[in-house]
Formats: sequence, C-alpha cells, structure tokens
Amino acid sequence: MALEGLQLRSLIKKSGELELSLVKTPVADPAPDEIVVRVEASPINPSDLGLLLGPADLSTLAASGSKDSPIVTAKVPEAYMRAVGARADESMPVGNEGAGVVVAAGSSPEAQKLLGKTVAILGGAMYAQYRTVKAQMALPLPADATAADGASCFVNPLTALAMVHAMRAEGHTALVHTAAASNLGQMLNKICLADGVQLVNIVRNDEQTKILRDIGAKHIVDSSKPSFMEDLIAVLTSTGATLAFDAIGGGKLAGQILAAMEASLSSKAGAYSRYGSSTHKQVYIYGRLSMEPTILTAAYGMAWGVGGFLIMPYLQKIGPAEAEKLRNRVVAELKTTFASHYTNTISLREALDLETLKDYNRKATGTKYLINPSL
Repeated sequence: MALEGLQLRSLIKKSGELELSLVKTPVADPAPDEIVVRVEASPINPSDLGLLLGPADLSTLAASGSKDSPIVTAKVPEAYMRAVGARADESMPVGNEGAGVVVAAGSSPEAQKLLGKTVAILGGAMYAQYRTVKAQMALPLPADATAADGASCFVNPLTALAMVHAMRAEGHTALVHTAAASNLGQMLNKICLADGVQLVNIVRNDEQTKILRDIGAKHIVDSSKPSFMEDLIAVLTSTGATLAFDAIGGGKLAGQILAAMEASLSSKAGAYSRYGSSTHKQVYIYGRLSMEPTILTAAYGMAWGVGGFLIMPYLQKIGPAEAEKLRNRVVAELKTTFASHYTNTISLREALDLETLKDYNRKATGTKYLINPSL
C-alpha cells in the first residue's frame, strides 16, 4: 500500500519555542490485527489544545513556511519550561479522537469486517490524514452516521456519563457542573434529565442560561451575578448536591462551590460543630479553561476534597464491563443525547492559520471547531 499523509505536529524546543507544522508521514501496510483509517473528522477539544499549544504565549505567534507547508511558532515563557521538560525537542502528534473510513485492513477477521466501514477512534494522533490502529480500538458507527457524527463520541460523551457513574459510585445524589453550556454540559443535562438526576449548572452569562433553558435544564446559576453565592447556596440546599465537576480549574470557583456546599449543609445541621459538616464535599477538576492557580480557603469544614478527573483512568478504574456499558449507550444515543454541534470545519492547513488558531483557542462556549484532514 503506497500511501502518504499529512500529520499535524507540535514541538516545544529546549530553546523555549513552540513550533507547529505539517509533516508528511508514510502509511505502512497494516498488521493482521490493524486497520488504516482515512480520517475525515476530528474535534478540537480543550484537552487537545493543551498538547497542541502547551503554555506558549500566543501574543508571540508568528507564521512562516509556505502555503502547502505552513509553520507556526510562539515563545514559551521560561517559567513554564520545567513543566514541559519531558516533551522538550520531541515532535508530538496531536488529536485525541476522531472518525473516518477504514481504507485498509489486516488479515484477521476482526480487521477485515471493518473494511469500508465508518468508525470512531480514541487513539491519539488524529490530526492526520491517515491513522493506523488496532481493530479492537475502533468503534463502528451506525450505518446512517457520518464521520462528523462520530468524531466526538468518546471524550465528551464518556466523560459526561462517567460523571453520573462517579456520583452514584461515591454515594452522592446530585451534581454540580461548571462551564455548563458547553457541548459536554448539554450532553450531561440530557443524561441527567433522562436518568432523574438533579444537576446544578453554573454558567457565566444570560446567553449560556438560554442555551440550557432551551434543552430543559432545571437548575442554573450565573457566576457573573452579584447574587451568585446566595443563588448557589439556595439551589444546593434544594438539590443536596455534594459533588462538582469543574471545567474552569483556575481561580476561586472551585472554592466557592465547596463553601456553598458547606453553607447549605450547615444550614440544615441540628447543632453547631467547629469542624463543620461531616458530609464529604468533593470537587473534581477535569479541565483547565483558566490557567490561574486554584484558590482555596478555610470555609469548608474538614470533610472535603479537590482532585483531578480524567476519562481514561476512570474507565480503567471501573473495569471493561462497566466501560462497555457506557460505550454502548453512546452508540445508541449518538444522534440524540450525544450529538455534537460544530460551528466551523477546517483543514489541517487552516488549523495553522493564525487568526483561525486564535479563534479556536478562545474555547468560547457555543464555538467548536472540527478538523477534516481529508480536505
């Protein structure tokens, strides 16, 4: 098989410079248990931006190269170089997930049955025209689904489902979610409405409130309002939510959620305790929309926790049988609960256009980019 395709690479040099480029890579014949997928859709998620751009100072962006072989560079502040030291001078492929058509398959029955099918993959290096993976890693899509339909069927859908799974597994009865009008947030609302789970949505403006109201969300609080803390305490008191998933990460929001949970619990306590409520309150940070430090205070009593949450470690934790249940639900509800909406579809070369790059890096709610490497 004589195939060659472009792949988007991210390189942080020891000299403190980020370099993005398109690299021609040969496509080898697949092994017996492998398939070759022509990638036709891959979303730009915040987690992808973390690898693509790292901690680079985007005010220093510069373009060079040619139209066919563009190169983008930016300075990485010296203070952040230690954090990315493990990847220094290593050209890294980008793109967590995507979908496309199987154009070649190994000799095994498992691989051969996928030939010509449209499949989704969570395999990394998806910002590429071709991707070779083990056949068992591919998720066949329904016959009426396009690559764009299946491009985002792993990270956001499985994370949303895992949030509800974790709530039940850890003994909580309701959830709080920040940046709640995002694609993932809308999926989470649909899951919670269908499953009878109380969900508190934290948004930042009236436009985001409307997005959630339109899909039936019941509990919405706006962090930009002067009454935010009072509103949050009130809705936590009514729902009893003691578990939150925070997409913001930086700043004071995680601490505000814990403080509101504690105030809600204390208001219902029969007697005062100098140690605060004995009910455990938990915030999981699963995104870093803000790179500021996470600010915590001493207003939560002694029963609380803040930790990180990533979908792949969680799926490994719950085991293959439980993970398969989540995957099966995604496929069954691909065009309903887990439908993703994209505002822009771009090629690999367009992904390195400076103005386009700045736009998708804004991570604005309601704006989601899809890369189609085959364009």
